[in-house]
Amino acid sequence: MSDYDYDLFTIGAGSGGTRASRVAAAYGARVAVAEEYRVGGTCVIRGCVPKKLLVYGAHFAEDLKDARRFGWQVPDCIFDWKTLQANVLAEVDRLDRAYTTTLESNRVEIIHQRAVVTGPNEVTLADGTKKTAKTILVATGARPHMPEFPGSEHGITSNEVFHLEAIPKRVLIAGAGYIANEFAGIFHQFGAHVIVMNRSKEILRGYDQQIRDRLLQISITKGMEFRFDAMFEKIVRNDDGSLTVEMSGHEPVTVDCVMYATGRLPNTDGLGLESAGVELDHKGAVKVDDENRTACPSIYAVGDVIDRIQLTPVAIREGQAFADRMFGGKQTTVEYDNVPNACFSHPPIAGVGLTESQARQKLGSVKVYSSDFRPLKNVLAGRDERSLYKMVCDGVTDRVLGIHMIGPDVAEIIQAAAVAVKAGLTKAQFDATVALHPTMAEELVLLK
Repeated sequence: MSDYDYDLFTIGAGSGGTRASRVAAAYGARVAVAEEYRVGGTCVIRGCVPKKLLVYGAHFAEDLKDARRFGWQVPDCIFDWKTLQANVLAEVDRLDRAYTTTLESNRVEIIHQRAVVTGPNEVTLADGTKKTAKTILVATGARPHMPEFPGSEHGITSNEVFHLEAIPKRVLIAGAGYIANEFAGIFHQFGAHVIVMNRSKEILRGYDQQIRDRLLQISITKGMEFRFDAMFEKIVRNDDGSLTVEMSGHEPVTVDCVMYATGRLPNTDGLGLESAGVELDHKGAVKVDDENRTACPSIYAVGDVIDRIQLTPVAIREGQAFADRMFGGKQTTVEYDNVPNACFSHPPIAGVGLTESQARQKLGSVKVYSSDFRPLKNVLAGRDERSLYKMVCDGVTDRVLGIHMIGPDVAEIIQAAAVAVKAGLTKAQFDATVALHPTMAEELVLLK
């Protein structure tokens, strides 16, 4: 028997920590995981899963209107936020129980307390109990960034959105990343007037320029308002409960809700990592090597807390690879190139690989193929909204370097496309594939 209480002690039961703990235990390790909130982490409890359910709910606003053009006698419908909210939170409860059951069935001990590192092989629980482990894994994820300025306390983050008493009639969203654009679409479809405020002139940095320009154009056409080059000066709560927001470069605006979507910060505050010699970067992210080992040889970290790529599937892969290496004797590694991504805006955008700008900077010789079209459903529905698909190829080898899309269901389509990009297929191989007609996805093999 080991001199330690556990072979592995994981701090945080989110996607990465849960996967690492479950797999390590399946290999025969004695594992405990400490979670101060709920099992499942950001994605399951207050992130991508409940948010995607809200996205589905929001889509019915246009679907119900479109149904009339397809012959359905749809009456004017009233949206009930409380019904959707209750059903979403019930699903979160179910997932919490499912994750808990999965860990317990693999003989992982769950400790429902906060744990902090108090030594290379020691953690201390909130009740003062000390536990020792041969290996400690930090998987504490990230939290929304909260800006500080006069009246900033009147705003909320994506964490609180799921618990709103009602959908605000007017909402200002600060930020222009994927969280901001996703909730802008959700609130808009639920009937709110949406103002997106950003300190720069760009939305969704990292996505292809043409794709994000198209999203901005569509969003403005739908009635969303954008205020660029704007910084908060102050927020004042009025007697009627509304909020007056003063910002640089623009006139003040009065809204019912202010939501901050200004980035996420690694959850390392007060975790005691420095006491064990673990190094953090300027954002508080844990510094790790290629095997997710910190400067302290017995402490590792995976997921959003290392701020490498803040995506749930990446955290899961890191957790799996960690457990395989440490307890399964497998030299599993995580490849970070060509990771597909999507923003579930309205309409959604998705991409994989190099954008046109990145490819030109890296290679110089680049060929770009595209299709700008109106989906068949939009034609009959009488909607002018157009989709845009782009393929970026090496100008010399014809290899597909990136695919970028905006339009209905592109997040579903990009997954298969990502396999092709990851495999290094060429444009000619796409061209040689027979189209599946009539679909939107067929445009990928018909690009000119």
